[in-house]
Amino acid sequence: MKRLTWISTSLFALAAMAAPAQAQDAGAPQIIRRVCANCHGLDGNSTSATFPRLNGQQASYIVAQLKNFRGHSRGDPHAMAYMWGMAAPLSDNQMADVAKYLSSRKPTVPQKGGALAAEGQKIYSEGVDAHNIPACAACHGDQGEGNGEIPRLAGQHADYLKAQLEDFRSLVRNNDVMHANTKDMTNREIEAVVSYLANE
Repeated sequence: MKRLTWISTSLFALAAMAAPAQAQDAGAPQIIRRVCANCHGLDGNSTSATFPRLNGQQASYIVAQLKNFRGHSRGDPHAMAYMWGMAAPLSDNQMADVAKYLSSRKPTVPQKGGALAAEGQKIYSEGVDAHNIPACAACHGDQGEGNGEIPRLAGQHADYLKAQLEDFRSLVRNNDVMHANTKDMTNREIEAVVSYLANE
């Protein structure tokens, strides 16, 4: 645990010292320009699937996750390695500013053209009774836009979205609702939903 904390703290220090050349938007909160932009991009539209896209994400979801990171209640390896240290010094007001800004950015449009996109749309809209998979749209919205503390999924990086579904299924990422909804999903069903929702 000490090693993970050191890694997270070191990442925070390095990110804070680095002022990215692209971070010149005076409308972005300072914490976005000096820290968040290094991984998530100035407008939240990250270029690496290691880091989720946050542009157009639900503000309430961003705040909830930042508080989970700060309080160490989200304990998946990715959270521990990157976000525990990043969120540790943030005040509630800073979290609210970050969320307000990122949620106001134009969201990435899903491609919806993957090989399994039609199958994924059916799973997303109707679920799969045989595998106890409810319709994703019931919580995440007809267009994957999310609602409050339920996240936007549409336009997310394909590899990131796939990894999260696999982590929920295996309990690497602990969430009772999402584990129940994914525990019987096949790899193909995950691929199909990702093919429908994601954007490389």
